[in-house]
Amino acid sequence: MRAALICIDKPDHLQTRLDNRAAHLDHIASSGIVEMAGPFLDADGGMTGSLVILTVDTMDQAHSWAEADPYAKAGLFQSVTIREWKKVVG
Repeated sequence: MRAALICIDKPDHLQTRLDNRAAHLDHIASSGIVEMAGPFLDADGGMTGSLVILTVDTMDQAHSWAEADPYAKAGLFQSVTIREWKKVVG
């Protein structure tokens, strides 16, 4: 199954994102369950959140991945929504 993580950054936390980016990307690469990921952007092209699509066996696995994300551990996110998602196109 797939899970979509919709993560919204806290206002004025760009430096937190930048400081933890390498660890976040390592978490993505080492987990082996990230199908696609990328930042949400504001009108000026600034990063304001993340969309991560995971391929998991259970939603608990998705929640565990999200809790272990260095961005989450650093307190970057204002909110995180995790929803089961079905790929239909693409």
